[in-house]
Amino acid sequence: MKMKMRVMNQEPFNAETPNQYLRSWITANRVFFARNQGQIPEKPIPLSDWSLTIEGEVNKPLVLDFDQICRMPKAIVSNTLECSGNSRSLFEKKASGNPWTIGGVGNAVWGGVWLRELLESAGPKANAHHVAFEGLDKPLGSAKIQFIRSIPIEKAMSSSLLAYEMNGEPLPLKHGYPLRALALGWTGANCVKWLHKIIVLDRPFEGFYMDKVYRKFQQGQDPKTGEVVTGINLKSIITQPDKSEILEAGRVTVLGAAYAGESSVERVEISVDDGKAWNPATFIGPNEPYAWRQWQFLWSVKEKGEYTLLSRATDVEGNQQPINANWNVLGYGNNGIREHAVTIQIS
Repeated sequence: MKMKMRVMNQEPFNAETPNQYLRSWITANRVFFARNQGQIPEKPIPLSDWSLTIEGEVNKPLVLDFDQICRMPKAIVSNTLECSGNSRSLFEKKASGNPWTIGGVGNAVWGGVWLRELLESAGPKANAHHVAFEGLDKPLGSAKIQFIRSIPIEKAMSSSLLAYEMNGEPLPLKHGYPLRALALGWTGANCVKWLHKIIVLDRPFEGFYMDKVYRKFQQGQDPKTGEVVTGINLKSIITQPDKSEILEAGRVTVLGAAYAGESSVERVEISVDDGKAWNPATFIGPNEPYAWRQWQFLWSVKEKGEYTLLSRATDVEGNQQPINANWNVLGYGNNGIREHAVTIQIS
């Protein structure tokens, strides 16, 4: 049965991917989650009117058209992208923001150019420490604050892509056509869409979305003193069966995905008795840097009753997904095992 995306807001447009579409290694463009702070452009900008400017702390400011970018050496990379607030609604204590469940995440194969290729052409100065991105989306709200974010130049030079293709197609309008920044393994907040300007700075960009919004902070704490939202946390999710589903006794196929941002997932374990015992899951599908691992667990169920299923991931450095996530005011980075429990009935 075809399922529609779960829309949380129309302006700005925010919608998450239904569980059934999280069960494939590649998430189709049409159901890939949407997270926006501004107004999506009504129609694609003509490429003849578009250019990318690189300015700031560089020796040679650049203005490039789309054809020049496409003629540069091409990179193709898989990358799992997650909204910073994904799973926010699963916290026991309410957090502010859109009530994402597990669908604010997806994996795609992106085509584009390495950001370092452009930065090296511009020649960053010795005092270049951050790289800011500005898109063409129109700000919403009375304050009309432009969505601008910056990342450390080390991240920009090592593993950041300027993408113009998504899953073998030109970048869809809603995902940033004609160009978006991708800080690989980092949350979507660091991956500005409809990119038209790159500003090299001697310090982190100062502004609303850097200092007030994408920070982990507690009640009563000045947001600017909180931790900046950057990398994606180690996490596993159960995508089949769904919560409250009623199944017959026998063999039950449990499906899920696990991801670790800039790291790699080493193993996934499943508990079908609310954490008393753990069993290894089996990976299925490709294994690529920055991309999630799809997994399955074949469970033989003999007795009727209620069961709580848990999944936990361990990365290659030996870090393990926490039993419970650390709550914060805006609900960022929820990767708790118990927050992602799935309780079902066997009839």
